[in-house]
Formats: sequence, structure tokens, C-alpha cells
Amino acid sequence: MYLGIDTSNYTTSVAAFDGRDGVNRSRLLDVAPGQLGLRQSDALFSHVKRLPVLMEQLFSAVSPGEIQAVAVSTRPRAVEGSYMPCFLAGVAVAKSLAAALGVPCHEVSHQQGHVAAALWSAGRMDLMDKPHLAWHLSGGTTELLSITPEGKNVRAEKIGGTSDISAGQIMDRTGKLLALPFPAGKALDQLSQGVEVKPFRVKTQGLTFSLSGLENQVVAFYQRTNSPEETAAFAVSSVCDVVLRTTREAQKQYPGLEVVFSGGVASNLTLRRVCGFGVFAAPQFSTDNAMGVAVLAERLSQG
Repeated sequence: MYLGIDTSNYTTSVAAFDGRDGVNRSRLLDVAPGQLGLRQSDALFSHVKRLPVLMEQLFSAVSPGEIQAVAVSTRPRAVEGSYMPCFLAGVAVAKSLAAALGVPCHEVSHQQGHVAAALWSAGRMDLMDKPHLAWHLSGGTTELLSITPEGKNVRAEKIGGTSDISAGQIMDRTGKLLALPFPAGKALDQLSQGVEVKPFRVKTQGLTFSLSGLENQVVAFYQRTNSPEETAAFAVSSVCDVVLRTTREAQKQYPGLEVVFSGGVASNLTLRRVCGFGVFAAPQFSTDNAMGVAVLAERLSQG
């Protein structure tokens, strides 16, 4: 068994993987009604409180003596200067546990974990060893990535995506406008189903676009229509439209490469329908989770 730990700004998560199947235990951080996330100090404190409970749940199904290696997400992305304090909670537990068990502790990025979780849950682990394109669509990130193998892990180079706020922030801010719980993606998805509206056409420049203007358009749309359902559909369809157009442009620039969709926004039903040609994570492994980190623990342990 291989253990993975991930403590993002939204979710505390631990997982165990046996090379084929796994078990994931996660819990969203508590966010007060009307708030859009947590300060890093509050997120870190919440992870410190949650990790012992989740570890106890995991070890009720997995014997600690079976653990051959541990992996932990230490930063958002594997690039210079990428850092968030909330990951320190997971790092502390992972390194302590690895030392106690006498097993290796592998450091990976949150983004690499998302890619691995998407490929494992989609049954496409072959792409871990092949160049491909991947979207990381979440509350904090909307990046189009060029993925290349790097040993048993992957190297992710940003080639496009948003130049300002993320797709997840559009969803959450729309949710706040409509008095939906945070994070708002799931509720917004349900509210928008079966509603047809014309999306706002976000301007693109190559593979890059700005979503800040869309936020203003969503507010104006709600003021005009006073319809939560139509406003939800307007926000969702507008995000899906620009992601689709950008993906099609990327396929022209990088012909023959498959496209993977990861991150919490990738669980959106409309996006999965519009971009049905892509490789999607199973919905439960689209959102922040430690399963991809555990998958990487197994791969990195194989040398």
C-alpha cells in the first residue's frame, strides 16, 4: 500500500493505493456562509485539526504495516515560487509518518496529483508516460498545461488559461450572488441543468483569456433577469464555451495530443458534455483529493 496526503485550500484528504485500487478519505474545510474561502492561517489550522481524524478513518481500512511509501503535495505547482502555507500541515504528518514507518516520503505538487488522479480514475494511466495536454480547472487555478513524462512523475508547463481569476472563482462568486453554499460548483451545476441561454463570448488571445469581464457580465445578467436558474446557466455555459474554444485552438497547435480535464470544475456536467472528446477524471476524483498523490507514491517508489 502507498499513502498520499493532500491539504489544499479547500479540502483535507488522505488516500491509500495498492497499485490498482485505492481508498480516499476527504473533508471540505468549513467556510462561513457568505464567505469565499479561508485565509491561509485558518485553512492551516483546520487541516491540523482534521488530519488525525481522517488518518484514523483511513487506517481502520488499511494496516500501517502495509505502507511501503508516503507521498505528499508540498505546493500548488511544481514551478519556482509556488507556495501556500496550507500544505505545511500535510507535509508535517507525511514526513513524521514516513520516519516512524521507516519508508520513503516523496514530495509532489498538488497539480501533479490532480493529473495523476484524473488519469487513474479514467483508466488512462498510459498517458502518464506520453505527452498530452491537460486542463487544471479549480477554485484557484485555470491553466492549460503541456504534460510530458519526467521519470515516474510528469512535468506540467503552462501554455494557456486565464490571465486573472479562475473558472472556479467565477462559479463561487456566482454562487455567492445566488446565495448558494461554498464551494458553489455542485449547486450551480444542478441549478443550470436543462436551462438554455446564450453564453457570453469571452475574448481569447491565442490560448489565453481573461475571466474578470465575465464576472461583471454575470452580475448584469442576474440584474436583468432575476432568474437564479438562467444566471447559473449563463455563468456555466460561458466558462464552458471559452474552455472549448481554447481547447480546439490548442489541438491545432499541438496536433495528435489527447486532452485531459482535471480539477473541481472538471466535474461539471455541462463541461463534460461540451468537451466530451476529452479524458475526464471520475467526478469524485475531479475535486481536491489525495488519490493522485497516493498513485504517485506507488509510481515514484518503482524508481
